[in-house]
Amino acid sequence: MSGTDPSLPTDPQLPLTSPRTPLQFSFPFLREGSRVWERERKPPQPGELPSPLPTKRTRTYSATVRARSGPVFKGVCKNFSRSQGHGFIRPSHGGDDIFVHISDIDGEYVPMEGDEVTYKVCPIPPKNQKVQAVEVVITHLNPGTKHETWSGQIISS
Repeated sequence: MSGTDPSLPTDPQLPLTSPRTPLQFSFPFLREGSRVWERERKPPQPGELPSPLPTKRTRTYSATVRARSGPVFKGVCKNFSRSQGHGFIRPSHGGDDIFVHISDIDGEYVPMEGDEVTYKVCPIPPKNQKVQAVEVVITHLNPGTKHETWSGQIISS
């Protein structure tokens, strides 16, 4: 006996291939249930570079649960830049301004300076020494200013 299996190819020049299709990943990883997946209109094309800014802040499950179960605070929007994707809230109880990311804003309006908001807080990793606002809701639009919806419509209040 020669010790070789007759079912295996004997030509050493044949490349080894997998019967499965190769895995392709893109950043951020598209998965069902994520905001990235829901907001994207079309799947990424092969060779297309992904956006460097994810639309949702990556937060651990435990941090999300702690933030949701925490108290609701009130404050006033100090500033917000839609193009930069973040801004700051001045807490009504005083203290340092609180960072807010665009993905943590609920509702149809882009926050403007002077808008009253409610929010919860979540620690910012890795040191967890500072906090950011999450679940931000505009409760009262600043009168006399033009507000914009996320779709781009301008509304005077």
